[in-house]
Amino acid sequence: MKTYIALLRGINVGGHKKVPMAELRTLLTKSGLQNVKTYIQSGNVIFQSSENDVKTLEVKIGTLILHYFGFEVPVLVRTRQELLTIFNNCPFSETKKVESYFIMLCKIPSKDDTKEASQKSYPNEEYTIINDCIYLFCANGYGRAKFNLGYFENKLKVNATARNYKTMVKLIALSEA
Repeated sequence: MKTYIALLRGINVGGHKKVPMAELRTLLTKSGLQNVKTYIQSGNVIFQSSENDVKTLEVKIGTLILHYFGFEVPVLVRTRQELLTIFNNCPFSETKKVESYFIMLCKIPSKDDTKEASQKSYPNEEYTIINDCIYLFCANGYGRAKFNLGYFENKLKVNATARNYKTMVKLIALSEA
């Protein structure tokens, strides 16, 4: 059994795409996933499965949500080790890291798309794209940032979801148990 973390994008935001975590845990458990836990309402699921292919798990979870809740939700699945590697690869100083966002991408973007996305910059905001993660630091906070998920998804031609430092730390800790 491997431990995985599923990151759902865009649920329970502003009253849209409501997914009660208790119902989600029950749905995923009934589908054969084991030791299903959720963290906060924004779509973080820790579970175990004997399935070795994350793409298969992403499709399975996305399909279950579509059939049960009636809407599509982008799902990214990472192993605990992959999440830990993403966290540890953060290129920022520890001071900036604790204020950073980790934007996880569904795949590694092309070099050309990465180069094009990297042309834009804003004062007080910096980011680095490493493999399938964008490390974003916004000195004035993510809510006031010029960069957003849509910019990166459009330029890199990938689906993405973001988590802050505190959530990453908690997901890593919860997936260890």
